[in-house]
Amino acid sequence: MAYIDFLSAIHKSTVRDYLGRVTDPEFPKAAAAELAKLWAYDYWDGDRRTGYGGMKYDGRWRKVADAMIAHYGLKPGNRILDIGCGKGFLMYDLTQAVPGIEVVGVEISNYAKEHAKPEIQEKIVIANAASLPFGDASFDLVFGINTHHNLRNFELDAALREMMRVGKQHRYLCVESFRNESEKANLLYWQLTCRTFAAPEEWEWLFQQAGYTGDHSFIYFE
Repeated sequence: MAYIDFLSAIHKSTVRDYLGRVTDPEFPKAAAAELAKLWAYDYWDGDRRTGYGGMKYDGRWRKVADAMIAHYGLKPGNRILDIGCGKGFLMYDLTQAVPGIEVVGVEISNYAKEHAKPEIQEKIVIANAASLPFGDASFDLVFGINTHHNLRNFELDAALREMMRVGKQHRYLCVESFRNESEKANLLYWQLTCRTFAAPEEWEWLFQQAGYTGDHSFIYFE
């Protein structure tokens, strides 16, 4: 298991008003989280206070795609699974960077699939990360970015085991975490859908319990 950071550049480019998300009178935190967890319009394309504030393709994921391709040596014919793929932007960028690569996405949100990048929409399967509808060792790379912390603990264990089952070579996940009380508070203030709150050493314990031996990284709210 290796720590590999593909996401910091994108994550740190966003300015966040942590206190504003908690104290907003129109969208109190609890109400905003309830809307977000419907995984529908409000989360993907509604107000920024209830989610992404309008998720549009802008090419920012290409740098992540290029880094993953270089690190894992991906080539035409490889099969890639994106767990929690959203609207498929990273999937699309992978296909543009390596023509001939085969991508599949898993997403729990019907809305996300209906509004996905048209070129990739048919490659998205509606399913739960804890029960993947694929055979053993089906993919050369299985990854989940900003997805697994949204699972309950019993779902998380199953989802990590599923990553091991359907992957045959490379696995990678990125989850939210905290190294100190300041980052913990910021995470609690900002998150809308997170269900597993754990420090790095706690995440690593969870990985060990589930037998997850793939790569990983953490996102911190500094």
